Amino acid sequence: MNQKILVRAVASVFVAVALLGAGYVIGTHRSATDAPMASATAATPSAPADKVDPKTGRKVLYWHDPMVPNQHFDKPGPSPFMAMALQPVFADEGGSSGIRVDSGLQQNLGIRYATVRRQDTAEGFDAVGSTQFDESAADVVQSRVTGYIDHLYASAPMQRVAKGAPIASLFVPDWLAPQEEYLALKRGGMDDGLLEGARARMRAMSIPDGLIASLDRTGKAQTHVTLFAQETGVLTELNVRDGAMVSPGQTLAKVAGLSKLWLVVEIPESLALQVRPGMLVDATFAGDPSQHFSGHIREILPGISTSSRTLQARLEIDNAGLKLTPGMLMRAHISGAKPVSRLLVPSEAVITTGKRSIVIVKNSDGRLQPVAITVGNDAGDDTEVTSGLTEGQQVVASGQFLIDSEASLKSVLPKLEGSVVPDAGASVPVPAAAPAAAAALTYETTGKVEKVTPGDITFSHQPVPALGWGAMTMTFGKPAPTAFPDVKVGDSVHFIFKQSDDGYQLTKVEPVGGTK
Repeated sequence: MNQKILVRAVASVFVAVALLGAGYVIGTHRSATDAPMASATAATPSAPADKVDPKTGRKVLYWHDPMVPNQHFDKPGPSPFMAMALQPVFADEGGSSGIRVDSGLQQNLGIRYATVRRQDTAEGFDAVGSTQFDESAADVVQSRVTGYIDHLYASAPMQRVAKGAPIASLFVPDWLAPQEEYLALKRGGMDDGLLEGARARMRAMSIPDGLIASLDRTGKAQTHVTLFAQETGVLTELNVRDGAMVSPGQTLAKVAGLSKLWLVVEIPESLALQVRPGMLVDATFAGDPSQHFSGHIREILPGISTSSRTLQARLEIDNAGLKLTPGMLMRAHISGAKPVSRLLVPSEAVITTGKRSIVIVKNSDGRLQPVAITVGNDAGDDTEVTSGLTEGQQVVASGQFLIDSEASLKSVLPKLEGSVVPDAGASVPVPAAAPAAAAALTYETTGKVEKVTPGDITFSHQPVPALGWGAMTMTFGKPAPTAFPDVKVGDSVHFIFKQSDDGYQLTKVEPVGGTK
């Protein structure tokens, strides 16, 4: 009996020692894990282990102000920083990525979701172009003889003319002698060989066959000839006046038709490698978008314009109704012959920071997480995604900027990059007890330069969520009077700034996209 009691006592001591050892190990591990958090928070204790949210019944780790996330409180109440209530951080959120937004709050914010889908769309892009005369179909009115303008029917360049309309009447003195010779031979009863030789001489002198036939019929020499327009169009050139002398080969006028026009499309240099002959072009006139004019790119003109940095592609469009005139500005959509399968999201769902593109994805557990994507071409109201998403995922189509700001404060975006460098104006949360570190934070946004002085620069800039700023016009100090010498009024720039004793000071200013 005493032996059993002794065994039980030894077993109890062994179990107690084991439990104490396990508790020590766990406590040491938790202390090491929580040490950074403890140093990063104010001197307020974390919530007790049995703290439960009365609304949801979920275990609460602590309460905080989302705008100052590292300041923890052990009980709910009003925020000492903002005019809002403290928000609970639940224990089941600790190991999950992304953030959770209450369904009621989602409804109040009007958050909408869209599905990432794959769709066959025509490969293409938008550009602008202008109409021009079709030079390949222009009719040139020339003189084949030496003569004088007896009567000029056309009065000025750009005058409309119809097919068969007279342009000018020529007096040709050199035609008189061969015609009189031919009539003399004919009256003298000469054989057909001599008469045919006389006719050949007249043809060599550019006397029309119709005039020779009239000579046989009437027996009277003619020294005047009328030149006519061969096409309906516009006189783009008129190089003579009444009484002027003309010589063989001289161009009197040039008639350009209007039934077909050239459309010269200006293609941005960045898209120059995507355009190919044969691509379909659908063009609309800015004054009447309901009217569509289509054609295929016939040729790509060599060379990039040094002024506009564009490549020109030319095609022929039908203008049988004469609705278009040269010089009209057209909006053109260039598309490939075959549709291409592409992954699409609504364009409004994409957040573009200038350095990268982000969408807010809804995970399977309902959490919202920012995901960096690579975008391709636009397809109407949608944007192509070449990497970062898969078909069927849910993305936030509205309200994503609010979610992105909250996620940035919770350091989701820095984790996404594998770095703690803030982006899109978001700052890394800093402990309230570290003012020196807070002063080193930088913020960034984009804006337009309104004023430049030796001491500062004024911008009309976009919102800065990390500071709670909306879009506004504000002046930022320069680190030196000679800083940022290339910045000019009217430039669209991306700039980085920090808070200093004298306000907000610029650290970097660069053109948006790397070009002005």
